[in-house]
Amino acid sequence: MKPLVLTGRWTPEFIEHDLADLVLDLALFDFVWGPQPSSDQLADHLGPRTDHDKRERGASHWSDWEPHRRKHRKHRNGSLAEFCQQYETVELWFDVRPDAQLKLIWLLDYFHSYPETAGKLKLRLVDLEMSALENFGRWRPPAVDVTEREFEAASAACQAYRAPTPEACFDLLSKDLSALPLLKPVLIDLLEELPSVSTGLGATEMRMLELIGRGYSRTNALFHLYQLRQTRIFGEWQPTC
Repeated sequence: MKPLVLTGRWTPEFIEHDLADLVLDLALFDFVWGPQPSSDQLADHLGPRTDHDKRERGASHWSDWEPHRRKHRKHRNGSLAEFCQQYETVELWFDVRPDAQLKLIWLLDYFHSYPETAGKLKLRLVDLEMSALENFGRWRPPAVDVTEREFEAASAACQAYRAPTPEACFDLLSKDLSALPLLKPVLIDLLEELPSVSTGLGATEMRMLELIGRGYSRTNALFHLYQLRQTRIFGEWQPTC
């Protein structure tokens, strides 16, 4: 049986190249920009489908984002953990982008409370830009079992990131996060976007000013080409001020 794939960005190539039976793109929440979703919103989104009043809190059900609802209609009112039970393997494909890594720790923290589903999890750390390659169907990034080390690192990071102040995230940098090797660089990048004590500006704002100061006149491209800025937290639709 082909696996269920959970990812932070929908890509039809998973189905086209027969890599998965179904792909769920958990893209509702943006954990990088704007107010963080409340605990109730997160619980409503991944939990069993509830009544209309709870839906009004702004957390649509996870299955509302599922692109092949007819095939799995009888399972779509349950929780995500319950839905995963019909699969032998559930693969988490998450790439290097900060928002993807934050979604990964959110999901791992959620599944930690469901041992039967947690035992089905495999993690693949990938670069989903490779989905555009012609040989994507032959691409098999290494899959590793999700163990207690991954769950503990994810839960600690999730708790720290959702704290009202950044001290817990700074403290987390001194901890062993090697179970999730892409997480610490993301936390460092996120913390560098906090206002500097000397300038009041974050890393992206400072980089833009540095490039403009050096004579770079194509200012529109600064918002769209993160490769030029060499900062990766904010996209072109996320203002930095």
